[in-house]
Amino acid sequence: MNASDARIDRYWERLHVWGPYGLLGTGVVLAIVSAGIMDGPVDWYLVGILVGAAVLLQVWWHGTRHRRADRGRSPSRAGTAYYLVRWAIAFVLTWLNPFFAFYAAAGYMDADELIPGMWRRLGLFASAVTVAGAQAGGLMPDSTAQWLGFAALLAANYGLQSVVAHITEQEEQRSRERASTIEALQQALDENAALHAQLLVQAREAGVADERRRLAAEIHDTLAQGLTGIIAQLQVVANTPDESQAREHVHRAIDLARHSLGEARRSVHNLAPVALADAGLPEALKQTVADWGERTGVRAEFTVTGTAEQLHDEVSATLLRIAQEALSNAARHAHATRLGVTLSFLTDEVILDIRDDGRGFDPLALPARTRAGGFGLDGMRARAERIAGSLTVESEPGHGTALSARVPLVRHDQ
Repeated sequence: MNASDARIDRYWERLHVWGPYGLLGTGVVLAIVSAGIMDGPVDWYLVGILVGAAVLLQVWWHGTRHRRADRGRSPSRAGTAYYLVRWAIAFVLTWLNPFFAFYAAAGYMDADELIPGMWRRLGLFASAVTVAGAQAGGLMPDSTAQWLGFAALLAANYGLQSVVAHITEQEEQRSRERASTIEALQQALDENAALHAQLLVQAREAGVADERRRLAAEIHDTLAQGLTGIIAQLQVVANTPDESQAREHVHRAIDLARHSLGEARRSVHNLAPVALADAGLPEALKQTVADWGERTGVRAEFTVTGTAEQLHDEVSATLLRIAQEALSNAARHAHATRLGVTLSFLTDEVILDIRDDGRGFDPLALPARTRAGGFGLDGMRARAERIAGSLTVESEPGHGTALSARVPLVRHDQ
C-alpha cells in the first residue's frame, strides 16, 4: 500500500466511524425543526429512547470493531447483527419522522463490509425500503398513489445502490487480482535475484578455478622453466675448469633469475588488484588511468557516467583487470596520442569503454599470443564472460581501437 492508498483508507475509516453519528445528528436536528409532523409526547419519548439506543449501538460497535478481524471492516456475524439492529432503529425512527431516513442511509455505506455474500443485497434492499418510504411521504403509505410512488422510489433506490455495489465488487475483484499479480511478480523477482546470486557464486568459483589453472600454467612456463635453466647453468659452472666459461654461465644464471623474478612479480600483480584495496572501482580506474598517462606520456582521460554504485568485489576486480590489460596493450602496441576510459553505470549493467586513436589493427588477423605478453583480448573476454558479461572490440588499421566490456551491475551487498 502506497501513501495515496493509505490516505484514502484513512478517509474511509473516518467516514465509517463518524458517518453514522453525523447522519443521526442530521436526523435529530431536522426532526426538531419539523416537530409538527410528530403526533405528540409519546413519539418524542420513543425518538429519545431510540436515538439513545442508536448512540449506544454506535459506541459499542466502534469500541469493539478494532479488536475484530480487518478492524471490523470485513463481513462477520457481529457486523451483520450491528447492521440489522441499526436498520431496525432507523426504520422505527423514520416511521416516527421521515427525516431520520438520513440515519437509515448509513446502510448504503457499509453493507458490503458488514454483511457476507449475497445477503448484502438484502441489507441494501432493507435500507432502500426505509429511505424510499421517507421519500414517498413517510411510513406507511396510506394511499394508492403513495404506494405507487413508494414502489417507484424503492426500485430507483435499490437499483442505484445495486449498480454501485456491483461496480464496487468488480473493483475489489480487480484490486485482489492486481495484488495477486504484484505478489507473483515480487516472488519472481526474488527468485530471479536468488538465481542471479547463485550464478554469480558459480561464476566466481569457476573464475577461481580458472585463475588457479592460469597461475599453474604461468608458474610452469616462467618460474619452473627459469629455475630449471638456472640449475643447468650452475651445473655447468660446477663442472667446468674454465673460469671465463664459468663466469659466462653465472651471468646467464643471473639473467634467468632476474627474468623469473620479474615474471613472479607480474603474476602477483595480476592475482590481486591492490588498487581496489582502499578505493572503489571509479577511484581505482581514475588512478590507474592517471598513472598510465604519466608513465607513457599519452594524454589519458577518465569519465564516469550515471550514478556510481559500490559494486561486488568480483565485478570491480574484473573490470579493473580488463582496464589494466587494455592499457598495457595500448602502451605496447597502439602508439596512441590520446586515450579515453569511460565507466557507465546503467540500470542493470556496467559498461567499461576504452578508446584510443592509435594505429589500430584488424581484429580478424590477430597474431598468436606470446608468453611475453599479457592475457590479450581472449583473456579480457574470458574475464568478462566469467561474470556473465561480454567484450566487444572495434578496430581498424589507422583508426584506433575501441573496447567495450559490459557486465551485470551486481551491488556490493549482493
